[in-house]
Amino acid sequence: VQLQASGGGLVQAGGSLRLSCAASGGTFSGYTITWFRQAPGKEREFVASSFRSSSNTYYTDSVKGRFTISRDNRKNTVYLEMNSLKPEDTAVYYCAAGRPILSSLTDKNGYYYWGQGTLVTVSS
Repeated sequence: VQLQASGGGLVQAGGSLRLSCAASGGTFSGYTITWFRQAPGKEREFVASSFRSSSNTYYTDSVKGRFTISRDNRKNTVYLEMNSLKPEDTAVYYCAAGRPILSSLTDKNGYYYWGQGTLVTVSS
């Protein structure tokens, strides 16, 4: 599976962006697709996930109510709608595909495939 992340950019605090993760080369619906992010000097962290079998969604606490993950299996694409952006959301955002168990969604080691990352910069 190849993943292509896009949609990053520079936005002012309070603004919005929509990231896209387009997949090719595999059975998209069979994978959990998760967004991680990595800020300068920090570890890569879990942001949001669309679970494969149920399409349930999960979020880290800091983005709940502001970010929405959705998937379109016909287009093999997962989206991350980001609203009310804050400077602390600044990071490179990566999408990843895998089949982790539910309790391991946030563990980046459970994902087989990664996109190249897209930079989100939120100015204050």
